Parts: sequence; C-alpha cells; structure tokens
Amino acid sequence: MNPRVLLFTGKGGVGKTTSAAATAISAARAGIETLVMSTDAAHSLGDALDRDLTGTGRGEPLAIEPRLSALQVSGRRHFDGSWDVVQEYLVTTLGALGVDPVVAEEMTSLPGAEEIAALLELRTQAESGRWELIVVDCAPTAETLRLLAFPENLAWHLRRMLPGTAGMRRAARPAAAAALGIPLPGPEVVDIVRRWHDDMLAVRALLAADRSSVRLVTTPESVVIAESRRTWTSLSLYGYCVDAVYVNKILPAPDPGEAVGSGAAGFLRSWNQAQARGVAEVVESFEGIPVVRSPYLDREPIGPDALHTLAQSLDLGTLAGADLLATVPTSPMAVRRTDQGFDLALHLPLTSASEVGLQRRADELLLTVGEHRRIVTLPSVLRRCDVAGARVRSGRLTVAFVPDPAQWPR
Repeated sequence: MNPRVLLFTGKGGVGKTTSAAATAISAARAGIETLVMSTDAAHSLGDALDRDLTGTGRGEPLAIEPRLSALQVSGRRHFDGSWDVVQEYLVTTLGALGVDPVVAEEMTSLPGAEEIAALLELRTQAESGRWELIVVDCAPTAETLRLLAFPENLAWHLRRMLPGTAGMRRAARPAAAAALGIPLPGPEVVDIVRRWHDDMLAVRALLAADRSSVRLVTTPESVVIAESRRTWTSLSLYGYCVDAVYVNKILPAPDPGEAVGSGAAGFLRSWNQAQARGVAEVVESFEGIPVVRSPYLDREPIGPDALHTLAQSLDLGTLAGADLLATVPTSPMAVRRTDQGFDLALHLPLTSASEVGLQRRADELLLTVGEHRRIVTLPSVLRRCDVAGARVRSGRLTVAFVPDPAQWPR
C-alpha cells in the first residue's frame, strides 16, 4: 500500500516548514513510521529540526529519532545521463535547422530539473515500503503550484514525442524530415522518453490518489489569506485535495489588567482584533475544511522536542495521530450521463465564471483560471461529442457535451 502523503505549502514566511516538521514529529511519536522531506531550496527543514541535512541529497534519509527520518532533495541525484542522450538528439535536430550549436545547447538545457528531481525522489521514497507517512515541506506557493502541475504537463509534452502519436507524426514525417535533413529519434531516445513519460504518469497518480493531500499554511493577514484562496482554486484546477488550513502566528491576548489604550496593550488589542477578523475570513473562505490555529510563540520552535510541544498545543482532532493515515475525500474530475449527453464536472472553489477560460482542441480541453492552465485529455466517450456550454456554480465547473451525430451510431 502507498504511504499517506501530506504536502505543506504557503506564502514564504508563514511557517510552513515549522508546521510540516511539527506534524512529522507528532506522527512519529504516535508510532507512525514517518519521513519528512523538503523540496524547498531554502533548506529550512534542517534548521527547524536542528540537524544538518546537506548529506541527504544522495537519497538516504537521516534518522532524527525513532520512527522519524528527514531528507533534503537534491536536484542532481536522479539524472543518470539519460537527458544527455535526449539533448544530443535535440541539438542535432536544431543544428539541421540552422541553429547555432551553442544556442541549441542552451535551448535544450533540462527544463524543470529541480521539479523532476523532487517528484522522482518522492516516488522513490513512496515505493520503498519504508514509510507509513511522508510529509513534504514544499517551496512557497508559486513554486509548489509549478511542481504539482509538472507531472501532467511534462507527460503531455513527452507523449507528443513518442512514435505513433499525432505530435510526432506531424513533427517528423519521414519525407519532410529527409527534405530538411532532420534525424528521426533513435531507439535509445524513444526508450528514455517513454520511461520519463511513464514516470510522470506514476507520480501524478501518487499525488492525485486518495492517500495524498495538501495542507495550506497561512497567517491571519488579508494579503496572505488572499494568496491562500487563489492557491486553493489552482490546486483544485490540477485535481489536488486540500484537507486542512493552518493559521499560524496568532498573537496572544494582552493582559486584561492593563489599560485599554496604553502603549503595548493597545497595540496588541488592535492586532488581536485584526487577526480575529482574519481567522473568521479563513473559516468562511475554506468552508468545510478544518482550520488549525497556531499561536505566535515567545521563541522559535527549533529541534524535535520544541516542535512536538508546538504540535501538542494545537487542536488537531482527526488531523493527528493514527487518523493521519486515513484516506481523504477527494473531488476528482467526473463524467456523468445526462438527458442531452454528458457533463464533465470539476471542483473549482472560490471561482466565478468570468475567471474561467475554456477551449476545445481536438481530443483535449484547455482549462485556465487566472494564470494557471491545465490540459485535460478527454475520455474516449467525450471525444465523439461537441461542447454545448459550461457553467460555474457553487464552486463547481460543469462542461456540457452533446454527441456528434456524425460519430455516434444511430
């Protein structure tokens, strides 16, 4: 069985590393075999645990205490020279089209190397059978969204490079290739591309499974909450489940004995009121999702014991202990039959119709929300249908399809 996977992300500085590390410590001390790993180049996880994780980039986690190990992902461990083979083919192809070799090499440098390394390391650890729980301290939200969109996006591009696909047939028709002097990819290149394609599909399946979820970390400030709201929408666009929101750095109430308007007490009361409004906004925005409130401590929680003390101070309920290993309810993209044809539905919380872009392209549906785009390969039943309309209601996008008479038997 795959382990439970928890990914923590949030705007830089909100305390996501502390939240991830505290969760991992708490789980391990509850008897769960736990790995906490970081994909954040800032290397804050080692600082939070008060351990040097620089040597773990080779893929061997460091034992922190019984049932808990930690790992800092290295961007180079998973590249065994296979990309050099693909790059050589691409450079040769561009050279045949007249592109300068130096420019061609720069153009074909490995895109998303850090993202690929992080995803492949997560898959390796998940398949090792060593862990019941993997906690991932992700990079800030923008980088995390790129990371989580990467498997599906890269698989789409790689699929178009494989023989027999429409993309490869268009790009490398033998007659056209011969006329331009473009070499067709050899068996070694094709094998590498196919392996990478399969790897990305496996990673995507792991992240979208009902044993994987994301926990958003925020603070009770309007700007940070607004980013968290957008992040929830974007994660839903890519098909990922958010199962909790952590609100960190909540200031303590002032001493009731101090005068209301006096210096520090008045300042603190103003912040208390503003933060109370912020917490209320989080609860309202993320309706139906547990909200965990975390206090602003009088000192940094550094080291396993301090992190465990922090975790014990939180009202985690079913988000802690053995309940951590339970599956999570997901809202995947679903197809259902209607009187007119079919509906394709996707959970898109906090979204209005004006923010959603929709375009049909052959067997694919291009969905955009703000700056984020997802290319959905349509199920076979919908490929023989036309888009009849779309609507967004109560945080759900529904695309209506009607059968194309030319492709459906009478």
